[in-house]
Amino acid sequence: MSAGMTSAVVIGSSGGIGAALADAIADEDTFGVVHRLSRSGDDRIDIANEVSIAAAAARIAAGPPPSLVIVATGLLHDNAHAPEKSYREFDPAWLATTMAVNAIGPALVAKHLLPLMPKQGRSVFAFLSARIGSISDNRLGGWYGYRMAKAALNQLVRTLSIEEKRRNDRSIIVGLHPGTVDTALSKPFQGNVRPGTLFTPDRAASQLLDVIDGLKAPDSGKLFDFEGKEVAP
Repeated sequence: MSAGMTSAVVIGSSGGIGAALADAIADEDTFGVVHRLSRSGDDRIDIANEVSIAAAAARIAAGPPPSLVIVATGLLHDNAHAPEKSYREFDPAWLATTMAVNAIGPALVAKHLLPLMPKQGRSVFAFLSARIGSISDNRLGGWYGYRMAKAALNQLVRTLSIEEKRRNDRSIIVGLHPGTVDTALSKPFQGNVRPGTLFTPDRAASQLLDVIDGLKAPDSGKLFDFEGKEVAP
């Protein structure tokens, strides 16, 4: 099945990276339809609500099957909470919210969208993850909730890839580390970013789509950075 006979789906299309990804995919004019889903756009989805996810999946199922799905949602902080510097700052409700948005929500998106993807031919289901979810790469500590949630997301990617391979041996399920992007998520922490390593959303989207274009079936289950380099678990 050619890409033109399939659709692309971007979850989180109102965010900085998600919007840039949806625009770049639409500009390529490769897919028959590009679904842009978010909490605030015309096509609504709330990844903290499974009923909302199921309804969005039903709308997508009415059209061409998706051969590219990108989950571009994420939560690092809000007006009342910053990343924890110490275990003494643990707030169980905030930890649960962080896990719900960064790991459980994406898992439920996979539950409802993976069955819509083709059973033959190349397909890609990508989650925006982060190097900070790598256990072996953790040298600084801190940011407990976000680290825990992204580690859970990376494990989700690996486990989904094993199961999905039985349905379609050319399916690719990956995590993508976009680097530090000039969005609301990173805004409070941009002062610590080295010169030249803060990307615009458009550049980040272009880099991530280049990585996706280069993926092969054996790459499924892994985490890659914006340069296409594998990030160790």
